[in-house]
Amino acid sequence: MATHTSTGMAVRTNVQKASMAVGAVFLLVGVLGFVPGITGNYDQLHFAGAHSEAMLLGLFQVSVLHNIVHLLFGAAGIALAKTAAGARSFLLYGGIVYLVLFVYGLVVPQDSAGNFVPLNSFDNGLHLLLGVGMVALALVLTKNHKAHAHA
Repeated sequence: MATHTSTGMAVRTNVQKASMAVGAVFLLVGVLGFVPGITGNYDQLHFAGAHSEAMLLGLFQVSVLHNIVHLLFGAAGIALAKTAAGARSFLLYGGIVYLVLFVYGLVVPQDSAGNFVPLNSFDNGLHLLLGVGMVALALVLTKNHKAHAHA
């Protein structure tokens, strides 16, 4: 939970602020994935699969499922930011999920049925950066703090 000042106002920890910021970015990306123009080839947006040719910002291959995952991930980041422990868990485990997704994207051929999200090489690079960044935020922002002490 957030600590409170002498005036009774809640003060969020840095890890909570980071979780809220990361969650807000995921929400924004999820919404932008449904906006024609920002998402190129919008008429090629499919529910899932490598055959979805919609491209967020002209770089990142997206589908309806991909956008929904971003929206859910964003909502989780904001909801879990209510406590320092929740925020740390979101950043740490969410980062691990993105590192696993990065490896998955390297292993699964882009034109296969296994590429159901879908992912392209730009997505893979971004997933690596997100994974490393989120894990780093979780560890650095809670260094010398016990996660359960800020619950």
